[in-house]
Amino acid sequence: MFGLERLRALHAVAAHGSVAGAAAALHVTPSGVSQQLAKLEREAGQPLLEPRGRGVRLTTAGHVLAGHAGRVLEQLARARAELDLLREDVTGTLRVGAIPTTLQALLPPALGALRERHPDLAVVLREGEAEESLPRLVSGELDVAVLDSWDNLPVQLPEGVVCVELMADVADLALPAGHRLAHRRVVDLAEVDDIGWIGWSVGTGCHGWLEHVLRGEGLGGRITSAVGGYPTQLALVAGTVGAAVVPRLGRVVVPEGVRMIATRPVLGRRILAVTRAEDVERGVVRACVDVLREVADRFTQGEVGVAR
Repeated sequence: MFGLERLRALHAVAAHGSVAGAAAALHVTPSGVSQQLAKLEREAGQPLLEPRGRGVRLTTAGHVLAGHAGRVLEQLARARAELDLLREDVTGTLRVGAIPTTLQALLPPALGALRERHPDLAVVLREGEAEESLPRLVSGELDVAVLDSWDNLPVQLPEGVVCVELMADVADLALPAGHRLAHRRVVDLAEVDDIGWIGWSVGTGCHGWLEHVLRGEGLGGRITSAVGGYPTQLALVAGTVGAAVVPRLGRVVVPEGVRMIATRPVLGRRILAVTRAEDVERGVVRACVDVLREVADRFTQGEVGVAR
């Protein structure tokens, strides 16, 4: 009989490509994973791994058993989900990661609704961009990650996760009111070549996305200010420090001295709720995604407005 934790270790090595990667995903030491795999090889009666450079790779037998391990773990996850569905109340702990714009707009009413419906559910909330939240989701540190995927630079989702599209959003150009283009209804981004640009902190996905947009318009290298938070960016625009692109979902108040203008090309994105495939039917996860959909629908239908 194969031990469950040993099958889990083999499945993790197959998914992450190394013992170290499997150990990180399972929150154990590499030696702990190696010990589980050694016991599994004795149970299987044949080698499951073989050296490959400084790492390892699965043998044919390893691939066969890893496939069965995946199906066993999936079936156990379904069993847990069905048991959750039998419970009248959603209880326990829900761990959510979310990008800043959704923390400001979607999460407050969503978490309020969750508290009303499921008072025994404890929610742990973490702010983070996709590059931070997705690894935490895969490793089990988060149950749900709310993130964005830009049309011109889609997010790369890892294996083993599923996503639900909550809503579409658009980013507009923020210009100082006295700028020569501020009277326009639509502005070609390439025209904004006489002022610096304000982006998110260097090294973040949002900063990289703006660099990608500006390079495409022949404006590469023009980000002169890098700060976190759209309210701060808008305050800098009001101070004539530069121009910015700000999603409508992330706009609560537009300061005096700032004009919001549609862009050409349109800068669209999708807001996604991402979960591990094995958790999609868990009671707490399903309750969270359902309420996020409801709140997102309110924004889409105009029941909740954005600053113009």
